[in-house]
Amino acid sequence: MRPHLCQFFILSIIILSACGEEKSITLPTAMQLEQAHERYKEPGFDKRRFVQKDMLPVLQKHADAFKFEILGNSVEGREIYQVNIGEGPVKVLLWSQMHGDESTATMALFDIFNFLKAEDSAFNEMRTLLKEQLSMKFIPMVNPDGAERFIRRNALGIDLNRDALRTASIEAKILKNAQTDFSPHFGFNLHDQSRYYNTQGNRHPATISVLAPAYNEEREINEVRLNAMKVIAGMNKLLQQIVPQHVGKYNDAFEPRAFGDNFQKWGTSTILIESGGFPEDPEKQYIRKLNFIAILGALSEIASGQYEKYSQDEYFSIPDNESRLFDLLIKNVKVESGDYTYTTDIGVRRNENNLGREHYVTGVVSDWGDLSTFFGYVELDAEGLSLSEGKLYEKRVDHEKLSISEAMELLKQGYMWVNATNKRKGELHHLPLMVVTPEESVDSEVNMGGKANFFLKKEGQLRYAVVNGYLVDLMEENPDILLQNRF
Repeated sequence: MRPHLCQFFILSIIILSACGEEKSITLPTAMQLEQAHERYKEPGFDKRRFVQKDMLPVLQKHADAFKFEILGNSVEGREIYQVNIGEGPVKVLLWSQMHGDESTATMALFDIFNFLKAEDSAFNEMRTLLKEQLSMKFIPMVNPDGAERFIRRNALGIDLNRDALRTASIEAKILKNAQTDFSPHFGFNLHDQSRYYNTQGNRHPATISVLAPAYNEEREINEVRLNAMKVIAGMNKLLQQIVPQHVGKYNDAFEPRAFGDNFQKWGTSTILIESGGFPEDPEKQYIRKLNFIAILGALSEIASGQYEKYSQDEYFSIPDNESRLFDLLIKNVKVESGDYTYTTDIGVRRNENNLGREHYVTGVVSDWGDLSTFFGYVELDAEGLSLSEGKLYEKRVDHEKLSISEAMELLKQGYMWVNATNKRKGELHHLPLMVVTPEESVDSEVNMGGKANFFLKKEGQLRYAVVNGYLVDLMEENPDILLQNRF
């Protein structure tokens, strides 16, 4: 441990009362922090797609409580803000949305700002601890140009997290300068990851993945990296109280161009948090809460020094994550190919596509065959069911006037596609049908890599439909899930 850190951590294990006696600190439980999030959740964000101009009014609400800095401007001239909170000896830097489409932690940081600004008695001891023991600097949106387009890279097409060495991008220079100028003892590198990661060997999504990045090819452990591991072990213990088996460990292969690996190399104990998926949480509002709990819990343990009680063995006991999840997994379906009949599993994933500030999804058959070692957010055992192609409803219809029940009737008759009289390019809809124009071609063949639009039948009768990757039970009149998604 660096000498100047040692004295800070020894001092931070205890808080001295006014009379000079030692006072032990009891840190909040996961349940208490979960309840706190309901109180302090920032109402300005209820969707994960937002841009800097949406963020600025929310940020401005804290101008009277916290000190702001403008670290510089993005390629397209948008300001990159830093929020400074606390005056303690232990320095912590937290940065989010280095990738413009990874906004979950950004929302959580604003929830944390609300928490730290509040003055109610419930958590005053914790607030005092954080502000007296820590100097915290938050950069809530490193890549505002990427956020504008909801894409990973910046306006130059550069992945900022592969630009720590060359710093060809303005935003990478700003982040590197923030580390150099501040020399933080701890850093929180906040990202989103694919929702298709699960914790190794089971069906649970890796809702939160963590990592103490390596600082060299050998993946050695020095004091800097060890401290990050200890903080993560404490975070995991906290999260297991509310989302057991949903925390995974990210691959620690050394990436010499990445900021997390280099922060670790430059002497900042760096904690990576990756927000993955959780059932029925498309806007990541529950995962946002988990970030709030994990980050505040970790900051409290750093401020109190209680993270020191954890070991690297507890860190390595966190299961690795792996990518073995589908949005929809259909098992044991019978398929006819000419004169040959066989049984297969079908794995479906839904890709998101940007459409200005909106988005739509495209369901794709991403795997086909024996998927017995894979899992699905939605699973169906199709034993006794066979694959059947859908039909095009040739008569042109006004899809805007179609009700859900009318669309369901067409679907029950085997029609997967309808010809629209007035469909506009880029138009989104919520019908349990694929809406096309006469100029668009319809490919009804179902195979690996193709669109996920087909039926499952039993004894010649249609039983389920898969429409754009969503499973529709044809016995239900109004499948609610379809009303929540864009086609």
